[in-house]
Amino acid sequence: MATEKILVTSALPYANGPIHLGHLSGAYLPADIYVRYQRLKGSDIIFICGSDEHGVPITISADKEDIKPQQIIDRYHNINKEAFKQFGMSFDIYSRTSLPIHHETSKEFFLEFYNRGLLKEKKTNQFYDKKAKMFLPDRYVEGTCPNCGFEEARSDECENCGTLYDPSELKNPISKITGEAPVLKETSHWFFPLGDYQSRLEEYINYSSDKYGWKDNVIQYCKGWLKDGLKDRAITRDLDWGVPVPLKGAEGKVLYVWFEAVLGYISASKELSKLKGKDDLWREYWQGEKTKYIAFIGKDNVVFHCIIFPAMLMAWNDGEKEKYILPQNVPANEFLNFEGKKFSKSRNWGIDVIDFLKIFPADPLRYTLAANLPESRDTDFMWSEFQARNNNELADILGNFINRTFTFVQKHFDGKVPTRHELLPIDKEMIELVSGYPKKVSEFFESYKIRDGVLEIINLARAGNKYFNDSEPWKTIKTDKERCATTLNVSLQAIYTLGELLSPVVPFSSEKIFKMLNADLVKWFDSGKDNLKEGHQLNKPEILFTKIEDEVIAKQKESLAAEGAEVPKAVEELITYDDFMKTHLKIAEVIEAERVPKSEKLLKLKIKIGDEERQIIAGIAKHYSPEDIKGKKVVVVANLKPAKLMGLESQGMVLAVENEKGELQVLSVDNSVKSGVRVK
Repeated sequence: MATEKILVTSALPYANGPIHLGHLSGAYLPADIYVRYQRLKGSDIIFICGSDEHGVPITISADKEDIKPQQIIDRYHNINKEAFKQFGMSFDIYSRTSLPIHHETSKEFFLEFYNRGLLKEKKTNQFYDKKAKMFLPDRYVEGTCPNCGFEEARSDECENCGTLYDPSELKNPISKITGEAPVLKETSHWFFPLGDYQSRLEEYINYSSDKYGWKDNVIQYCKGWLKDGLKDRAITRDLDWGVPVPLKGAEGKVLYVWFEAVLGYISASKELSKLKGKDDLWREYWQGEKTKYIAFIGKDNVVFHCIIFPAMLMAWNDGEKEKYILPQNVPANEFLNFEGKKFSKSRNWGIDVIDFLKIFPADPLRYTLAANLPESRDTDFMWSEFQARNNNELADILGNFINRTFTFVQKHFDGKVPTRHELLPIDKEMIELVSGYPKKVSEFFESYKIRDGVLEIINLARAGNKYFNDSEPWKTIKTDKERCATTLNVSLQAIYTLGELLSPVVPFSSEKIFKMLNADLVKWFDSGKDNLKEGHQLNKPEILFTKIEDEVIAKQKESLAAEGAEVPKAVEELITYDDFMKTHLKIAEVIEAERVPKSEKLLKLKIKIGDEERQIIAGIAKHYSPEDIKGKKVVVVANLKPAKLMGLESQGMVLAVENEKGELQVLSVDNSVKSGVRVK
């Protein structure tokens, strides 16, 4: 009987800039911890990633520097590959979508669908720059949103209000290449019939959610898309950078990056097989019945990995060729912000991984991010928290326990594992606690609750410190050396277990722990046992974690403040009392609330102002669930002209404030204030 294989992928990062800490928390560190844990279990697993090197962001970066796209992807592929290496990512392969093997794989999928008559060729109107003599992708066109008036809207979508519209509706369109006004020109593209797979996708998502425990944020995002109904989706575009459409007469067209990028997981697996000298090895992981496929991503990639990619695989599987497996789970994380604000390249807000690792070692960063993963909500990286995690937890708790134990053994027992003698209740409790930890942490990691597993491991270090303190070996070494020897034996066995459990989280430090122990890692579930024989020679101890001084963090904060100062501040414009009185602020009760499909920011609220009921679309979904806001008495602008957001009419505005962490707090009053009362 074939043993289970595990296929793990992490989202392919765009090779148009260096990765930052937010990327690590989303798709990479959780996957690496999971993969390292599975390897320690002895699982048959491969870990796939690589650079996404096609699409408009690449060409935009190239245009800005007046160089070729190939130069951009070569630069950032190498920068990010090195950053991942220094950070300790354990990919089996870090490939590239610009490689011939990826182009071949992408063309194979396109032609399979084309030859079976699955694709639909349609004529569409697209912006065309006469001066540049080229069709303009959406990111190359900027204009005024027809809904909210935002002046930097893209050709088909407004990032400000979330409205989708036809390119012909965009006001004052401008080509970002020449600055000229583009014209709408007819072109033809091939479309994938995504809507034809709606019922099968619903069945797949419902089954997977029930059987494999998909995260609620992933399920709700999928349901939002499915509720609106899936439609045909273009898989080609007019562009000169990408995988060429493999049809005669299709010159100047490439496969849309959303279609071919996800196929990079398959092409990278093929490349890995060739490197191992087994050309068909990849089939065992992609087409084997005993394989489970886990896709680690950030929440912005949910639709591609839970709806579009599975539909593509379903379409392939309807043919005569060997079938592909679908993702068993897609444990998408929310976003990591930086000091209360979103990472922003344009405003230099944040820090890139490669730059961070020039200042600090990888493991304190891995631990800090892992202990604060945005698994169910957005979280923040704060310099002060990074310092506290390193100093208070890694140095003072974990490092202190290990250093005290080793120092005692070196000084009083010639650096050898002491003999264990009669066990007291305090020893038995510690031994029992340690023995149960591999299973306890495993349960968290198997259910993709990486953060909880990491915090549980540091609790074992806390327990080790308490055991050491309560056993008082500095006293027993003088009064009862056998008692002292037992304490140190139990402590060393706990350190061995800690070294194993921490290996997926802080691999560089774990390696040092095992060097000090003069021992090797064992299988995961054997780590809670007595793995160090009495009399075993240990190596000399070394300091695992050095404390980060206040002035080092202060320097980083000063640098951050300087960068933040570049963000323009709004100038207050004075108004008259009469102007203010034109705005009617009233108390409203929220009687119903639900998420707006396809939007991460918006909630649809049904409110009651006195006896009048209205609908308001509020941009608070990242900070309030429908259950949180329902029943609240909130302050609204009652005489605001109605506007449309995501095609829904909003008849007012809910007032909120933003705290220092970037969290929105809706202005509300207690239930003693009646709905409809005017705020004065």
